[in-house]
Amino acid sequence: MTDRDMDLNSFLNRAVGDLGAAMSAVLVCIGDELGFYRELAKGPLTPLELAVRTNTAERCVREWLANQAAGGYVEFEPAFGRYALSEAQSACLASRGGPHDLPGAYRMVEDFFRMKERAVAAYRSGDRLPWDDHQASLFDGAERFLSASYRTHLLSTWLPALDGLVDKLKSGALAADVGCGHGTSTLMMAQAFPGSEFVGIDSSAAAIAAARGRAADSGLRNVRFVVGDAESYEEGALDFVAFLNSLHAMSDPAACARHSYHQLRQDGYALIVEPRAGDRVEDNLNPIGRVYYACSAMVCVPNAMAMDGIKLGAQAGGRALEEVLVEEGGFTRLRRVCETPLSMVLEARP
Repeated sequence: MTDRDMDLNSFLNRAVGDLGAAMSAVLVCIGDELGFYRELAKGPLTPLELAVRTNTAERCVREWLANQAAGGYVEFEPAFGRYALSEAQSACLASRGGPHDLPGAYRMVEDFFRMKERAVAAYRSGDRLPWDDHQASLFDGAERFLSASYRTHLLSTWLPALDGLVDKLKSGALAADVGCGHGTSTLMMAQAFPGSEFVGIDSSAAAIAAARGRAADSGLRNVRFVVGDAESYEEGALDFVAFLNSLHAMSDPAACARHSYHQLRQDGYALIVEPRAGDRVEDNLNPIGRVYYACSAMVCVPNAMAMDGIKLGAQAGGRALEEVLVEEGGFTRLRRVCETPLSMVLEARP
């Protein structure tokens, strides 16, 4: 076999693996919706037992299980004809509301395929493809995927990493969560710090309507949500502003940073959480970078095309963020306070 043949076979093997993963994405969503992962997390099951528990057709369930086993998403016990989830698989696939919610991320894939023609048109014209024009599966998927990270890190790690911020929030502060989406992070902070006032700001009227509904259900009185632009909101002198996975998708992130700088008190804090990335493309050519570049190509950059200015994208890197926050935004102090496998966490001060 020649080197050329080996290169061809190597690439084909990789491509076939990717093809299987792409075709199986919808099956992950099906398993999540029908409760297959949840039931398998309770213990090993045959296809018939899983079908009975979930009130589904055994023959379809049998094929679904074989697909999932082939991809390493469930374990197969040939001697007993049963399938099960390992502890790691269960943590990532069956724990909706837990620290890892992979099916939530897979829901975004549904939107990508449904929006293909709109994306093609946006690529050809350079026109904006707004966030609100996407499918509900994107909103639900992004909410689930990001919320898992917030539940794990926001209160326990990210806020305490900003020197003195937690004490300020305990004593009473005015805080804004810019690009708050459905308000998960805003509500978490409002519940944790009842002495402070929180306002969630987002340009999506649909997202704010959902956030207001959640706020009403929570009974919290120190939180409110407003439809607003990140470059023009007016909330008085803020003690704290948060950009949680939102700055990179703004039409003009430098203008957003500059506006927040002027809204903050001189002793105020800005928390910026962005996808973890290196400064160069070659630094991000890895599985995590691949996921984030896909999100950036389908959602973040097309959404940001409305105005001139820096288009950060979901793999901006620390140097580009420094340019936006310090050189263009006016902040005088910027430091990376912590990171996770998926996120970088920055503190900016006036």
